[in-house]
Amino acid sequence: MPVFEMRVALTTEQWEQLVVFYRDGLGLDPGELWTEHGHGQIFHVGRATLEIFDEGHAAAVDELEVGRRVSGPLHFAFEVPDVHAALERALAYGAELVHEPVLTPWNDYNARVQAPDGLQVTLFQVMEKSA
Repeated sequence: MPVFEMRVALTTEQWEQLVVFYRDGLGLDPGELWTEHGHGQIFHVGRATLEIFDEGHAAAVDELEVGRRVSGPLHFAFEVPDVHAALERALAYGAELVHEPVLTPWNDYNARVQAPDGLQVTLFQVMEKSA
């Protein structure tokens, strides 16, 4: 049976702050809003993929992006057109800088921030591949 959509649901005591952060700080496109039983907000994020890492791979990614093991069992990664502009915007809306942008061995430019609720977020820009 095919899967048509993947959704990740974050539950937080900081609902309004996170909505502002993901909408304004990261520029995600808001969708449906639910208010009948508390609050819920959908954000459209384009194409989604699911990455499953073992501890060794997670440690290697953290080492490349941050220089040490820092992320928990879940972190987001968003492809952006300009990592510096995205980083500046995220910081203006409550993110904390974990590490400045670094060029990865696969030629992506990655920066790591921490969202207001503590979740680690990688912002990455795909650079041109060399021939």
